[in-house]
Amino acid sequence: MRARARVLLTGEDHAVTTLELFFDLVFVFAITQVTALMAEDIGWRSALRGLVVLALLWWAWSSYAWLGNQARADEGVVRTAVIVAMGALFLVALSIPEAWADEGGGLSAPLLLAACITVVRLGHLAVYLVAAGEDAGLRRQLRRTAGPVVVAGALLVAGALLGGTAQTLLWLLALAVDYTGIYVSGADWRLPAPRHFAERYGLIVIIAIGESLIAVGVGVTDLPLTLPIVVVGLLGLTVSVCLWWSYFDVVAPVAERVLAGKQGSDRIRLARDSYTYLHFPMIAGIIFTALGLKKVAEYVGDTGHHALTDPLTGTGLWALCAGVAVYLLAHLGFRLRNVGSVNRPRAVVAVLLLAAPLALRHAPALVSLAVLAAVLVTMLGYEVVRYADARARVRQEVAHEHG
Repeated sequence: MRARARVLLTGEDHAVTTLELFFDLVFVFAITQVTALMAEDIGWRSALRGLVVLALLWWAWSSYAWLGNQARADEGVVRTAVIVAMGALFLVALSIPEAWADEGGGLSAPLLLAACITVVRLGHLAVYLVAAGEDAGLRRQLRRTAGPVVVAGALLVAGALLGGTAQTLLWLLALAVDYTGIYVSGADWRLPAPRHFAERYGLIVIIAIGESLIAVGVGVTDLPLTLPIVVVGLLGLTVSVCLWWSYFDVVAPVAERVLAGKQGSDRIRLARDSYTYLHFPMIAGIIFTALGLKKVAEYVGDTGHHALTDPLTGTGLWALCAGVAVYLLAHLGFRLRNVGSVNRPRAVVAVLLLAAPLALRHAPALVSLAVLAAVLVTMLGYEVVRYADARARVRQEVAHEHG
């Protein structure tokens, strides 16, 4: 690794640091708060609001994934910046329950959320500028990036001050400016440690899948442990394992190898498209699946308000099925961007799951979850048999590369 004043630059063998893992714990808390926000008053409006907040969190997290690839997150000024960002994101997480409905009697939660997100993004650019040193191309990239970040921050603050529908619209506009602005501002970034980068995004997928497990437990908190709850728990675990398998069995190692094999701007564009952009719908799909799992657990466990035969309706059912569908569609885009091919079985399953809420709208909630689990297990079972030779070869090569 190369040293520079107040920063320690990374090299190709750079690995994820413990401070980055600590940083991710704050993200865990934040996405748990997002799920709770959507579940509190479940409906399309709360789902949209949850998606907006998740998109804000994702962009903040991704910014520091790029920074930690340029310079060690646990050394010098970068360490200070990461810790400050952790504090700001923790305040964001605390603000999420009141992000659109401030209860009064204290600080304005929407304004605090908007201000803290802006501090995180601007702080990231300032420290990145230090890490860039004399790299003129990277410094120009950071200056071009600053424009969309500042405009997006101003829109967030304005939306927080106005509240209601105006807040939602302005925050959506802020996301559009930020996401589009970063994409069109160029690809003159640096990615010296591709395996570190792929590992960072893989770890955040694990964290999101963990939220789907937590959601089941939260859904039955303070309820007596019954056989239906045990069944929900096992089915929920099955769905979570399938989500993990879909990503980590073959997709993740292949993508990591492809990224490591690229150089220069080709590597930057691939990292930007495959990870920063296409991983967001994966994470969003997992979080919405977690919301659906939580509602199933509540329906099955709370016998005082629901019968075991009650169907999971509305947003809860759509979140359960369409969440997995979006996750699989993101996988299709991820594979297409990396290797130029499409996994047809997953495409078929994604389409079926998008239509599933119409077929399952009268089915008991537990049956809907069982159908989802069965579809995913069947899909993966088919892949294991149909692509056995290719799968074995990839996994053997990956095991050899990692010793």
